[in-house]
Amino acid sequence: MELLKFGAIDIGSNAVRLLIARVSPGKNKEYKVKKVSLTRLPIRLGQEAFVNKTISAKTADRFLEAMKAFHHIINVHQVISFRAHATSAMRNASNGQELAERVFNETGIQIDIISGDKEANIIHNAHFKTNLDKDGSYVYVDVGGGSTEISILNAGEVSNSKSFKMGTVRLLNDMVSQEHWDDMKSWIREHTQDLNHIETIGSGGNINKLYKLTNKVYPEPMLYHELKIMRESVKRMSFEERVKILNLNPDRADVIGHASDIYYYAMKWSDSSIMHVPRIGLSDGIILELYNEFLNQKTIEA
Repeated sequence: MELLKFGAIDIGSNAVRLLIARVSPGKNKEYKVKKVSLTRLPIRLGQEAFVNKTISAKTADRFLEAMKAFHHIINVHQVISFRAHATSAMRNASNGQELAERVFNETGIQIDIISGDKEANIIHNAHFKTNLDKDGSYVYVDVGGGSTEISILNAGEVSNSKSFKMGTVRLLNDMVSQEHWDDMKSWIREHTQDLNHIETIGSGGNINKLYKLTNKVYPEPMLYHELKIMRESVKRMSFEERVKILNLNPDRADVIGHASDIYYYAMKWSDSSIMHVPRIGLSDGIILELYNEFLNQKTIEA
């Protein structure tokens, strides 16, 4: 059996991640993905990108060192191919493209700064390889540090999608107004009012952590009232309590309450009682992209 390894770099607003995954082909175009290595570094690009509109020299140097480390890990694993996508923080930073070029010149890693719509598309394509009903109706919610991507999925197709400038780092810095909340509320209600039995798909590091805190194991869903209770519990705790009692990393502890608000209201406004948390993110979607491109290339060569 041929074992194929691919690499995916997700450059977010709250952290940067490198996923190395092994894909083993199966019958009928099916495949299995095994996560070989996941490296997460707490470099919060969004803190400066959203507040100051630029990434400082000090943070840029730290980011460059992270990319150098990722480059070494990729080489050690001898992946077939890899890809790096940057999202909201580098989109908003005036020197985001300049930093991407610096990384390429010093490491050979080409960073693609993608739109919110493309980010959402990559992730929900990976979701539908999971145990979800392709005939069902879903509100897909991916909460990042700089933005929240919401898609309405019906019968396996995306009927509507929108990127909102409402991320956890923006909320942490009081950069989200009531108007932003009202816009999201109106959009969700408008695009779900004619759908029946809507379920939610939650994506992002914070919902993964909230899900884990309920002691659930996928594919068991998280219920609306369970998220409500967990949200209230987390928001009652101080930053120090979240670190000590919940064992959260500091860069997770200060934003998880804000993230829980977005997921909670998305479920409330869509009248959804069930949330699936498949623990799939942008890096998983990139792995799927690379694998499909590899198969297409083999078909052309054949």
